[in-house]
Formats: sequence, structure tokens, C-alpha cells
Amino acid sequence: MANSKLIVVEGPQGAGKTTITDYLRYTIPYTNLYRLCGTADSTPTGKKKAETMYRDLVEYLKKLGNQSINLVFDRTFFTEENYCRLGYKEYSFTDIYNELLDKFANLDFEIFYITLYLEDESLYTQRLKRDNKAVPKYAKFEAEKSINQQKVYLEMSDEIEKKYPNIHCLKIENSKDLELTKQELKEKIGF
Repeated sequence: MANSKLIVVEGPQGAGKTTITDYLRYTIPYTNLYRLCGTADSTPTGKKKAETMYRDLVEYLKKLGNQSINLVFDRTFFTEENYCRLGYKEYSFTDIYNELLDKFANLDFEIFYITLYLEDESLYTQRLKRDNKAVPKYAKFEAEKSINQQKVYLEMSDEIEKKYPNIHCLKIENSKDLELTKQELKEKIGF
């Protein structure tokens, strides 16, 4: 039986992943935080890079299972699938995604898949202003992209919930007061 939590936080740009993953990292004892960004290469060569990276990640996670160490991820291979579904990449990632998801679901952790979203989609415009934040050259933070990503992330959460009952799929509306979001996470994750 798993004695560790594996928490993956996904959501569009501007949904609050950095704030929430930092909170989880510093609130849940014995927790490590990983921030992944995938690959900017949208060609078939990029697919191979992503495939290698995420297969290695799942193997790494297998080794950490049931070690009394909690893991929080800000993005993983779910982002790659989201971006491919939206046509941001020149390839399909679905076959690899499904394989990784099967392995992910069988890891020896209590697994939480959290989708952050904003019910008031107009808030993305304000949140995507990147004052005092580094912005990679390839990243264009646009509200319309975040809204499209949000729709796909919510669909993916529904798909995961139906297929993998052992994965706790949480949809967290993240435009409310931060303290309310924190309380909701405490109650749903159990810490």
C-alpha cells in the first residue's frame, strides 16, 4: 500500500500552478517539487525528445514509490498531450501518452491529478502579464491560448477519471481567494 503522495498539477498558463505547487511543497511534510517544461521542439525530433524524457521520468518515479517521500509536479507529460491535441506540435503524442498514463496509474503512490482552471476566463488576460518574470523567447502568453488549453485539460481530467479510478482527479477552480483554494486542497488531498 502506498505511503507517499504523487501530485501532478496541470493547467493552462496563468491558472496558478506556480503558486499552488509552491504551497503544496512547503505545506506537506517530506515533499519534493519538480517543475517541468517539456521541449520547445515541435518537430518529430521533439517527439522523440519528449518520449525519452517522460519514459525516463516514469522509471524514476517507480524507484521512488513507497519511500515515504511525497512528490509534486508542476507539469508533466499531460502538458505534451494537451499541446499536441491543440495542434501546437507537428506530431501526435497520444500513443505515448496512453502508454505513460497506464504506467503512471500503476505507480506505488496515492496519486492526485489536479487541474487548475479559471471559471472567469477573462482573468487570464490579467494573470498573463508577466511583470518581473522571465519569459522564454518561444513562449507567447495569450489569454486565448490559455482558454483553449483549459478546455482540453478539463476534458483530459474527465477521461482520466473514467479510465483510472485509483487516480484522484481534482478540478480546482482557482480564481477565488487563495486561502479558500488552500483549504480546498487540504480537504481533498488530506494533509
